Amino acid sequence: MDSDRSDGAGKAVRNVISGDAVVSGPVVQADRIGSLVFSHTAPAPAPITPRQVPPPRPGFVNRTAEFAALSAALASYGPDSPPATIVITGLGGVGKTELVSQWVWRELAERFPDGQLYADLAEVRRDGGIDVGGVIGTLLRALGVHESLIPAGTADRSALFRSATADRRLLVVLDNAQHAAEVRPMLPGHGLAVVLSRKRLASLEVDGAVPLTVAPLDTDAGVALVRRWQQSAAEPDPASGADPGAAARLVAACGGLPLALRAAGEWLIERPHMSLEAVVDALAEEQLRSGEEGRSVAAVFDAVTATFCPHTLALYRFLGAFPGTTFTADVAGAAGVTRFEDGLRDLRTAHMAVGAGAPGRFRLHDVVAAHARTRTGPEQDVREARRRVTDFYLITAARADRLVLGQRFRLQEAPPALPDGSHGPFRTGAEALDWLDAERANLLAVLRTAAEEGWHDAVWRLCESLWALYHSRKHYADWIESHRLGIEAARWEGRIDAEVRMRNQLARAHYSLGEYDLADAELSRADELLGAVADARLPGIIRETQGLLCLARRRPDEAIALFTRALQANEGDPHGIVVQSYNLGQAFLAAGRPQEALDLLDSAMATARAEGDEAMQVRIGIVCGRAHRASGRFEHALEAVTDAALLAERLGQVVKLKEALELTVELGDRMQNPQVQRAARSKMRELRQRTGIGEPVD
Repeated sequence: MDSDRSDGAGKAVRNVISGDAVVSGPVVQADRIGSLVFSHTAPAPAPITPRQVPPPRPGFVNRTAEFAALSAALASYGPDSPPATIVITGLGGVGKTELVSQWVWRELAERFPDGQLYADLAEVRRDGGIDVGGVIGTLLRALGVHESLIPAGTADRSALFRSATADRRLLVVLDNAQHAAEVRPMLPGHGLAVVLSRKRLASLEVDGAVPLTVAPLDTDAGVALVRRWQQSAAEPDPASGADPGAAARLVAACGGLPLALRAAGEWLIERPHMSLEAVVDALAEEQLRSGEEGRSVAAVFDAVTATFCPHTLALYRFLGAFPGTTFTADVAGAAGVTRFEDGLRDLRTAHMAVGAGAPGRFRLHDVVAAHARTRTGPEQDVREARRRVTDFYLITAARADRLVLGQRFRLQEAPPALPDGSHGPFRTGAEALDWLDAERANLLAVLRTAAEEGWHDAVWRLCESLWALYHSRKHYADWIESHRLGIEAARWEGRIDAEVRMRNQLARAHYSLGEYDLADAELSRADELLGAVADARLPGIIRETQGLLCLARRRPDEAIALFTRALQANEGDPHGIVVQSYNLGQAFLAAGRPQEALDLLDSAMATARAEGDEAMQVRIGIVCGRAHRASGRFEHALEAVTDAALLAERLGQVVKLKEALELTVELGDRMQNPQVQRAARSKMRELRQRTGIGEPVD
């Protein structure tokens, strides 16, 4: 018997055993499963060891007591010890992060060979809270866990993080924490967690964390730091003839905070012709001695920024107006800032701006950012800068969405093309998705600002484009907040179609989180609006989500009715017909009607092949495999699911490949076929290892 079919790569396959015999059976399928090479779906088994803690900077002085306390805290810690936690507290700008960077460089690099994870919670904090699940997702990706296998809920992500770290000697540094509750889900299953905070986290101490307080530099240490900077100036002996109390007065003026001292020190180095006494006078000594917490530091920053060149001061004022947390040359340029690199160099030289992890991305120190927000210039200038920033993200996110998801159904028109024909900061769909992810805190901040300013049309359009990010990377807290803003904006604009769209996308977030009642509420409100929309696809997407909820609640007959209506709404749209046929096929199968599912899915598969819709071919193939299994046709099921597995691997669809391999494991057991059992289990174990979830397969 001949069996000519596609192997998922567009080539015909003839299953030949020996001689002239041609069969399609378990032996051949086992060989095909065994031939899987995970070149598209997963990285090599040895991912890069993360080294994320910021590197130490020169000029670090006199933290001997703190180093001794840190060493004592780890004196009894060994490779087989249970996980440990140290909480370091101190004022903003006191040097907590630098202390940890120095400690890692001096003592911990070899002690924790499996790497260092670092998360600055200030970068993702909004209104006092953070998306804990989103941060854990970022940590999991750094450990090599494949994006598509990161679960939805924060509790599940936390459990996976503990599992992924249980066998690793790992250092986890959580900077700018404010509450113990936001830290606990991010504590590793093994290794050491170092938590940095401006206030004491007493409940972590109750849990066994070791506390350490970092005080401002004392006079001697501060003077030593000032003298070191003086020696960097051009004068051969700048200290000669100097007032011996000037350095001490400068330390007192800066409150002993290294951040303020560094800014003042760079100001000093740039003026070697001035005496230290003159520098202290120029920094308005009488104001610096006010004694009010934060005012002395602000006065130092006032004096330093007063000496900036116009282009540096323009960048600083823009960053004070910028609603986000990290910035790039692209967004500064879009806001009209010129000579960005020169301005950035000045800010970094003064230790006021630092790198933010990814190349080309920066942020102000949070103490500096607070100062910059009070020095933004006229309100009209601030509003105009924010509008330009909003337009930049509106257009760039729309370009990213189209690169990531292609020609999906959208309400908004295509964004304008760039003069050079490029898409902006990215060239491929993968780069576009990474850009959206890197900008996600900024995107939500821009959405909030646009909503406050009443730029409602920009809000819902930007929100629609963010489906490419949220559907792929599952930042649920951002997803939900942004879509609430999008719904409100659509209502202000009188865009009923956009409100329906926003409510459906919000319902999908609740559906993914298992919050079915909340999803129902959004869909009910959208359903009430459908009589006022003309596009038949909008009722279709509502019926589809309602059908998915019915399937999740094990009400397949209701799902069948809803997916049938969704199918009718997509008449004339081949992709929509394929998707809704796939959903309807799943509902038939759940209702115990596998043959009806197969009849429908055969037609859908033919359309998907004719349209070149390979992603849906994978999905349909897996459901066909399940339908054949339900009918007792195990060999047919194995053939369908093997086809799906091969195509899923080529397309890099990890979740679907995992589903297909899990089904092949079950089929091998049901058929009691050793070749299939061995091949399926071997590939399942290999996939789990490569995707960072590495638990054994039974």
